[in-house]
Parts: sequence; C-alpha cells; structure tokens
Amino acid sequence: MALYPKLITDALEKVHYPGNGKNLVEANMVEDDIRIDGMNVSFSLIFEKSTDPFIKSVVKSAESTIHAFVSKDINVAISVKSLQAARPEPGKMLPGVKNVIAVSSGKGGVGKSTVAANLAVALAQMGYKVGLLDADIFGPSVPKMFHVEGAQIFMEKKDGRELIIPAEKYGVKLLSIGFFVNPDTATLWRGGMASNALKQLIADADWGDLDYFVLDTPPGTSDIHLTLLQSLAITGAVIISTPQNVALADARKGIDMYQNDKVNVPILGLVENMAWFTPAELPENRYYIFGKEGVKRLAEEMNVPLLGQIPIVQSICNSGDEGEPVAVHADSLIGSAFRNLAEAVVRETERRNVEQKPTEIVKITTK
Repeated sequence: MALYPKLITDALEKVHYPGNGKNLVEANMVEDDIRIDGMNVSFSLIFEKSTDPFIKSVVKSAESTIHAFVSKDINVAISVKSLQAARPEPGKMLPGVKNVIAVSSGKGGVGKSTVAANLAVALAQMGYKVGLLDADIFGPSVPKMFHVEGAQIFMEKKDGRELIIPAEKYGVKLLSIGFFVNPDTATLWRGGMASNALKQLIADADWGDLDYFVLDTPPGTSDIHLTLLQSLAITGAVIISTPQNVALADARKGIDMYQNDKVNVPILGLVENMAWFTPAELPENRYYIFGKEGVKRLAEEMNVPLLGQIPIVQSICNSGDEGEPVAVHADSLIGSAFRNLAEAVVRETERRNVEQKPTEIVKITTK
C-alpha cells in the first residue's frame, strides 16, 4: 500500500478536539511535517498548553483513527508540541519568592482571612514586596476585604507563557478564585478541579520578586492544603485561633498537619485572635468573651512563639466589610497590633531561615 500525506490528514479530519469541537485539521493542530517512510508515519500535534488535559486522549484517538481508516499495519509516531512553555515543576513555581507563609486555622470563623489580609498589608507598609493568595477556593474573601471585587484581571505573555497579572492594592499583589467566579453562586467543584484552579493561581501568574508570599488557606485540613504542600516549599506556618477550648482543639490539628514527619513545615508561631473585647468608649477595658489567654497557653505547651494577640474591636469588622484592612492605619491602636504581628513574623522567619534547612515539597509516592 502506498502512503501519502493526504491519506493521513483525511483520517485526522475525523478526530475532534474536545476543547472546541473542531477536527484536528480545521483547528490547525496538525503541524505541516507529516513524514512517511514505508509503513512508518510520524507527525506533530500542536496544543495551546503543555498542560492541556486532552493531550493523551487526542493522541490516542488520532492513532486509532489512522489505523481504522488508513491501515492497521501503519506504525504511527505522534509527537506533541505546545505553543506555551511548560509550567515550572513543583517546588520551582515561584523562583522570585523568598518566603512563603501559610496562614492557617484548624476551624472556620476564627478570623484567619482577616489576619492574613492585615498581615500582608502590614508587611507591605514595612517596605517588603508582598503577595497574597486567597487559597480558599470554596469561600474566597480577599476580593471583598480589599474592595477589588470587580477588578479586571488580564493575561500577559512572558517567557513563552500566558501569565495572569495579579491585582494590586495597598502595595500587595492579590489573586483569588473570587476574581473568576460569580460571587453569588456556590463553587461546586470536586477536589481535583479546585486543586487545578489553585495551581493555576500559583504557577500561571506573574508574581515576580516577592519577599513574602502570604497564603490565606482554607480552614481545616483538606485537598487544598495537600496541593499547596505538594506545589510550594512553604517557609513556615502561622496558626490562628480564638482562645476557647473548642477552637484550640482544632488548632492542635492544624499544628499537627504541618509538623507531620512527611510534611515538616516549621510553625512560625500562633496568633490569638479575638483575644478580648475592648469597647471604643472604654479603650482601657478588656472583656474576655471567649476565655483568657488560651492560645498563649497552647503556644507554651507546644513550645512555639505567641506572635500576637488581636482584640475584638468594631473597626476590624468595619474595615474588612469596607475593603480597607485596618492595618492601613498603622498609627491606630489595632493597626499597631497588626504591625507588631508583622514584625514578629519577620523576626521568626529570619530566625527559622538561619537555624533550619529550606522546606521541601511533599512528595506523594504510589506503589
């Protein structure tokens, strides 16, 4: 049987790319390099990205279609090319970032996102280059807390890749899944979809050079945390809790997750949020609504630093709702509390970097 390129392209017209429904020839995915040597056929298929989820299925479909419509005796060799450079491998996704800080909590409702947002702003005000990633895929809050809900997020080509350009406010680079989904609609994604979206926000964005990359993680322990641990070498974790026993029990689980011998992420310290209530009209008074110094005692028990105690004041809630983190006002009482927290985080991060080896990403092996 005599083979020629038209036989091959005719067969490939019967193969459709799931991403747009067009056949491979119509979609210009067949490179003009069909090589024929007897019964050996080789050519290249072009995909937009090296991470295209349909690569394997399309290649297999192309091979089987050529066998079915041309000849089952043909030896088919298909190479894959991509228009966009490959995503950096895990552990090397953020080459310009010096420190990755995971802000975590064992349970929801303890003010983790508030602390993460204000920590990022306070660090920026101290002169550091800062990025804040809203890693809470199912409950993003960063867009509202920075009043950038309607921000237009653009893509830019850099080093052969299309990269997301983060929003920026108060000197902090920001990204959140909240920029890309309807804020009034629940995000009904399986774990794999959420993890893939998170990887895009990390590796397919132009974060540039940063001194601190703050991760606002979801509450608890989940697929999202595992994705972060497998993708980034996290410098250290900051654990947020309120003082009451039910929150402390979950905080212990959060600490244990990072201290697990397969994870080994250093705990930079604990933050006691909602430590006491101070009325605006009685600034010297303290009312311990959720118990007194529970997180301080936990820090002593776990032998980790207490990085700060943040009181409940009306201005924190108002500032978050209005999209202006209270840390913007560094000279205010509560603003100075977040400034002190940021200074403690810097101090513990620098000490950790001197005394301990760099963190390695978590590697999952299958037998």
